[in-house]
Amino acid sequence: MIKKLTIVLTFLVTLFMAVPSFAYTVQKGDTLSEIAAQNGLSLSELASANPQVKNVNLIYVGQEIHIAKQKNVKTTTVEKTKTKSNTNTNISESDFDLLARIVRAEAQSEPFEGKVAVADVVLNRVESPKFPNTIEKVIYQKGQFQPVSNGQIHKAADQESVKAVEAALTNMRHITKGSLFFYNPKIATSRWLDSRETTVVIGQHVFKY
Repeated sequence: MIKKLTIVLTFLVTLFMAVPSFAYTVQKGDTLSEIAAQNGLSLSELASANPQVKNVNLIYVGQEIHIAKQKNVKTTTVEKTKTKSNTNTNISESDFDLLARIVRAEAQSEPFEGKVAVADVVLNRVESPKFPNTIEKVIYQKGQFQPVSNGQIHKAADQESVKAVEAALTNMRHITKGSLFFYNPKIATSRWLDSRETTVVIGQHVFKY
C-alpha cells in the first residue's frame, strides 16, 4: 500500500514539475515588448494571448501576463491599439498608487464607475499630445487637480479606488469615451467647461472632451 502511494505521489510531482509556466507577473520597469522578446513571442502574439490588456503600452506592476503562444494570431487589433497611444507609459507601483490617490480624492463619494472614469481621464491625458506624457506629470500639472493644491492627494487610497484603477487599466479603459476633463457643474466656480463637448455623465461628474 505504501509503495503504491509513493508511486502515485512521485507521478504527481513529476507531472506538476513538467507543466510549463504560462504566466508572468509584471515587475517594475517591464514593458510588454520586453516580456514578448524574453519569451520568444512577437508583441502581437503576446497581445493576442492577453485580451485583458486593452493598450499594449499600459501595464502595471503585479499584473499577470499570459506568455503561452496562441494559434491564429490576429495583428490588426494590436496595430490599432498602438496607433491610439503616442506614449510608452509603463504603470509603475508608484504611478499606480498616485492614480489611486487622485481617484479617492476626486471621486470618494462617486459610484464605482465614477471612480474608474476619473482614472480614465488621467490615462487619456497621458496619451494626449495636449498634456504631459506621464501619470505623475499629468496629476501634478499646475492648476489641474484641486486635491493637489489642498493636500488631499497625500492621503492613502481606499480599496475601492485601487479596484477602480485596476478596472481603468483593463476592461473599463475607455469608459469616458476619450474625455480629457471632468467637473461637478453643481459646485464648480469656474464655468469654462460648460461650452466643451459632453461625452458622458457619471454620478455628479460631467465628462468633457
